[in-house]
Amino acid sequence: MEKLPDAEVSSILSLSAALSYGAASMAMVFINKAVLMEYSHSMTLLTVQQLATALLIHVGRRLGYTRSRGLEMSTAKKLLPVSLFYNANVAFALASLKGVNIPMYIAIKRLTPLAVLIAGFVSGKGKPTIQVSLSVILTAGGVVIAALGDFSFDFFGYSMALTSVFFQTMYLVLVEKSGAEDGLSSVEIMYYNSFLSLPVLMFLIVATGEFPNSLLLLIAKSNSFYFLVILILSFVMGIVLNYTMFLCTIVNSALTTTIVGVLKGVGSTTLGFVLLGGVQVHFLNVTGLVINTAGGVWYSFAKYQQRKSKPPKRISDVEAHRK
Repeated sequence: MEKLPDAEVSSILSLSAALSYGAASMAMVFINKAVLMEYSHSMTLLTVQQLATALLIHVGRRLGYTRSRGLEMSTAKKLLPVSLFYNANVAFALASLKGVNIPMYIAIKRLTPLAVLIAGFVSGKGKPTIQVSLSVILTAGGVVIAALGDFSFDFFGYSMALTSVFFQTMYLVLVEKSGAEDGLSSVEIMYYNSFLSLPVLMFLIVATGEFPNSLLLLIAKSNSFYFLVILILSFVMGIVLNYTMFLCTIVNSALTTTIVGVLKGVGSTTLGFVLLGGVQVHFLNVTGLVINTAGGVWYSFAKYQQRKSKPPKRISDVEAHRK
C-alpha cells in the first residue's frame, strides 16, 4: 500500500480530530440536558464522571491498553490550573443547562471563539489576520442576535453560561500551551485533569450540601432503566468528549477547537428547537443562526488560506505529542 505524504496524513489527522470533537460535543449537550432533567445535582454528576474517567484510564494503563505515563508531581503542578479552569467551565455549563434551553445555551457558548481570540492577542500570541478577526466577530454577532429572540430569559442561567465561557477560554488556551510545551498526549492530559479534579469536586459537593443526599438519590434513580442508560451514556461520552477536545486542541489550536464547537452548534441548535423542551421559533433566532453559520464558513476559508501559505506541520511533530 502506498504511504501517504506527511502533509496529507497531518491534514487527515487534524480533520479527524476536529470532526470527532464536534460530534462528541454535540451529543454531550443533549445527554447532559436529558440527565439534568431527571437529576438536578450537577456537581455530583460531574464528580462521578471524573471518577469514572480516572479509573478507566488507570485500569487501561495497568493492563497495557494505553501508553500513557504515570503521574508525575512536576507535571501535575503545571496542569493544576488547567484542571481548575476545566472543572469551573463544566460546572457552570451544567448549572446553566438547568434553566436555559439548548439553542440559547449553545448561542451563549458560541462567544468563546471571540474570547479565545482576545486572550491569544493579549498573551502575545500574535495578531490574527483581518479575515480571521472579522469572521469570528461575525460569528459572535450572530450569537447576540439569536439570543435576543429568547423569550424565556433566565438571568441565572445566562450568568452561569457567560461565566462558563470565561473559564472555557482560559482552560483551552492552557491546554494548547501544555500540549505544545510538555509533549503530553490527549489521554495523559485527560488523566491528570480527572485526577486533579477529584479532591476539589469532592470538597465542593460536601460544601454545597449536595452530598450525601445527592448520591443516595443517584442510586435510587438508577433503578430506572431509562435513567441508567442516559447516565452511563453521560459517563462514556464525557470521556470521549474530553479526549477529542484535548486532541483537537493539541493537533490544531484552541481557536480551531472553539470554532468547531460553533459549527456543531448549528446542528445542535436546530435539534434543540424540538427536543428536550424545545423553544419557540423566532425571526431573530433564525437570522442569528444564519449569520453565525456564515461567520464559521468564512473562518474556515480564512484558515485554509493560512495553511496553504505556510509549511505544513510534519506528522512526526504531531505524533510526538501522542507518545
